Amino acid sequence: MTKSVFLGTVAAAGLCAGFASAATLDDVKARGELNCGVTTGLVGFAAPDANGNWSGFDVDVCKAVAAAVLGDATKVKYVPTTGQTRFTALASGEIDLLARNTTWTFSRDTDLKFTFVGVNYYDGQGFMVRKDLGVTSAKELEGATVCIQTGTTTELNLADFFKTNNLSYIPVAIETNAEGEQQYLAGACDTYTTDASGLASTRAALADPENHVILPEIISKEPLGPLVRHGDDQWADIARWTLNALIAAEEYGITSANIDELAKGTENPEINRMLGNEGDLGAMVGLDAQWAYRAIKASGNFGEIFAANIGESTPIGLARGLNAQWTQGGLLYSPPFR
Repeated sequence: MTKSVFLGTVAAAGLCAGFASAATLDDVKARGELNCGVTTGLVGFAAPDANGNWSGFDVDVCKAVAAAVLGDATKVKYVPTTGQTRFTALASGEIDLLARNTTWTFSRDTDLKFTFVGVNYYDGQGFMVRKDLGVTSAKELEGATVCIQTGTTTELNLADFFKTNNLSYIPVAIETNAEGEQQYLAGACDTYTTDASGLASTRAALADPENHVILPEIISKEPLGPLVRHGDDQWADIARWTLNALIAAEEYGITSANIDELAKGTENPEINRMLGNEGDLGAMVGLDAQWAYRAIKASGNFGEIFAANIGESTPIGLARGLNAQWTQGGLLYSPPFR
């Protein structure tokens, strides 16, 4: 969701990134646990239940990596991070992987010395308003008060949109999505702006979601995905190809229901290579032959994960849209497993 642009907070930690990122695979194996950075709580993406058990779309990425590396999807320590703390946590080595609705940008990929391993949700910034405000377009928000998470590129997108459309606004600073929801419901702001997926999650959690509207304008590109530190290509490869395995599994019809049967061998060489029956892909990244089998088995393929956490049959109610497979008019496309 939030997209920090105040880079100074991670400058010092970034100095540690070189040695903190070396041999991450060995560190995770020795620890017996994956330290995965997630949001402080966004239903459908990453949120704990009353017993402290985490679930969500991003959480399932953490589980898949833990399953691939450690053989057990439950061996994850979830570390809640805000838009302000997430990059420091990754650069300093507090977490091994950040899977927290984070937008892939030039500066984060280069200046902050991070490596984005792919996109698990193609998103864009939007606006939510109360239905009784009578607004049907973001271009009608002249003079509006806007709840906006501090230290984020969301602020810059907001400023650009209002400037381009010759509109004025009053920002209401918030730190977390929970605070944004609270302030919005209290009437402290006319509209809440963040990634459209986050707005859908927030709206679904309201007592009266039917009284709140997500406006049609999408004012930015927000390719969200997991990231790791620069300096450890092996670990980046593991995270990248674990995500690719989830995406490719959906394309090739590998599901949580049939994976055990397919793992015995098929007529499709690509599936056989993915599931460890042909070739030696696992050894190339320091893992065994069944790493991808375990990653997919953990929560299912990409489509299953999407449907279970944020899909149209859930309260979040998100359509696949751009997040459909390339064969279905979307942007999801995994490079070949060969």
